Amino acid sequence: MIRGWYTGASGMRAQQWRLDALANNLANVDADGYKKEISSFKAFPELLLRRMDDDGVYQHPFGSADRAPLIGKLGTGVELNELYTSFEQGAMKETQSDFDLALDGKGFMTVATPWGERYTRNGSFQLGKEGYLETKEGYPVLGEKGPIQVQANNFQVDKQGNVWVNAAYTEDPTRMIAREANTWEATTLLDTLKLVTFDVDRYLQKQGSSLYRATDISGEARIMEVENRPRVVQGFTEASNVDPVLEMVQMIEVNRAYEANQKVIQTEDTMLGTLINQVGKVNG
Repeated sequence: MIRGWYTGASGMRAQQWRLDALANNLANVDADGYKKEISSFKAFPELLLRRMDDDGVYQHPFGSADRAPLIGKLGTGVELNELYTSFEQGAMKETQSDFDLALDGKGFMTVATPWGERYTRNGSFQLGKEGYLETKEGYPVLGEKGPIQVQANNFQVDKQGNVWVNAAYTEDPTRMIAREANTWEATTLLDTLKLVTFDVDRYLQKQGSSLYRATDISGEARIMEVENRPRVVQGFTEASNVDPVLEMVQMIEVNRAYEANQKVIQTEDTMLGTLINQVGKVNG
């Protein structure tokens, strides 16, 4: 019966972990580029029960064995196995701001922070005071040549992540490259967004503000080849991949599972109390 307490308590603890993940997902349902967290669990090893007071022990050259009749298996609880991030594609949300960028496909944009390079799917950017493309927290967005410096209404980002500016505003106006469906008479390639990928992106560590950092398990960031790059969409941001209806349904499931484990503990407590009282009466 004491084992039943621990089994029920482990189930309640597991549901607490699951509830924390669901609550965090719902709290960030409107956060651009947010990726939901998913909790997975594993069961403790089951115990194989045999009936007591049956003389089923026999000897063989390697020791003794038990031939007592089997009762069955008893679960001994559950624990959190891992809490990982699901990088499923979120919906595209139009903003009509030239500074907003969305990635349609696998990959991450790179930003510079005081702690080193960090990676994000949140393309809600702004123009900093010094003319650099920045996150809302003021971290510069990186191209393959470094921070990207632009002017308002003077740059465009194509589907490959190339940043083009009006040649009239560049130091080298002779570098003129024609673009499809472009009203500018002359443009020049300023830089290319530093889009990266990882060996196992599900093991990236969240840093807050929709930023991630590489870990030993995820592997170091690698700049993506042109043919494998996600499609970059300017004037859009990627919404979170959280389905609020599904999260609410799962919260109800968590509540029911928590109550069921709570009932197990209460029942075990009642049974143990009855046993002790009955044994006390018999011995008395």
